[in-house]
Amino acid sequence: MTSLKKITIALSILIAGVLFFACSKSSSGDTNTPTPDPGFDKAAMLTGYADQLIIPAYNSLQQKMTALQTASAAFTAAPSATTQQSLKEAYTATRLQYAHVEAFNFGPAAVELLDAFGNFAGGLDYNFTTDGELTGYSVDSVLIEKNISSGNYDLTVYSRNSCYAQGFPALEYLYFGPDAVAKFSANTAARTKYVKDVTDRLKSIIDKVVSSWASYRSSFIANTKSDVGSPIGNIVNQLAYQMDMLKGPRIGWPFGKQSNGTVFASKSEAYYSGLSGQLAVENLTSLKTFFTNASGSKGISAYLVALKKETLNTDVLAQFDVTIAKLQAIPSPLSASFSEHAADVDNAYKEIQKLLTLLKTDVASATGVQISFMDNDGD
Repeated sequence: MTSLKKITIALSILIAGVLFFACSKSSSGDTNTPTPDPGFDKAAMLTGYADQLIIPAYNSLQQKMTALQTASAAFTAAPSATTQQSLKEAYTATRLQYAHVEAFNFGPAAVELLDAFGNFAGGLDYNFTTDGELTGYSVDSVLIEKNISSGNYDLTVYSRNSCYAQGFPALEYLYFGPDAVAKFSANTAARTKYVKDVTDRLKSIIDKVVSSWASYRSSFIANTKSDVGSPIGNIVNQLAYQMDMLKGPRIGWPFGKQSNGTVFASKSEAYYSGLSGQLAVENLTSLKTFFTNASGSKGISAYLVALKKETLNTDVLAQFDVTIAKLQAIPSPLSASFSEHAADVDNAYKEIQKLLTLLKTDVASATGVQISFMDNDGD
């Protein structure tokens, strides 16, 4: 499939799913109506999600992004190992917080394309044919350097190359990539301008998402259906989609599960900062919180109990804990462990597959939600 064709398909999926931005194949065409849930207040559940989980998480991301802008400006003004270390601390805090909002990729986040412009992974379309192929958590360092040298770029363009040259991955390459400090010292003005443009754009998108949730909140709470594009439909779909991302771009693809064992360590998420393993744990931990709405309000977990699916709920919660523990057992950095601790990675990968099946098939069926994205590497 040509790159142009892939972009066209991605754009078509984007336009069709403004309220649920994802790129993938229904592994479960199950559209069963869930068992009646007398006495379960779905509006209250959605209120809890909005007020105690989603909106606070975005607010925290906005605050951390502001701190990152400050640290970035200090580093570019006086690039050194000391300012770089302070920058890494701010970047890490922001990046880990972003892991807490990735599953909220519907409504305002989908409209603003936060996922595409903030942390592009190319969807679930695997095609690592060479080490340089832009797929998964790649960074288009060639385009980044070209943009810096020419000063001619438009970060608002939605294309694979554009997305791979901005957001958190681009900042990480610029901040912590090979000879990062020296490169800023040698090409200060142009490099500083590009970093500022990327950070300002990312902050602007986050600001828009935060602002839009103020108005989106009421419609989010009011719609208690479970059809495609509904809040409950989006929540269940995102639980499944994020698990597919963990199984594919985050772990399986760079580990070699789709390339006959050939490891692509540099395709690891957050490769240059070495945060890939920590991010995987943070992402999965946040998904468990999303499943339970552990902020004190009832979530999908409680909804399953109301649907008389107590055993399924217990199985999902237990599998979350097992999978998180297996991920935590992988030595950092994850990119090195793909080769040096392959058994630990494989153990985690197997548990990820089990949890994915529970969420994508069993939970979706129990709640009457249709999985509306496609994946191309199987389950």
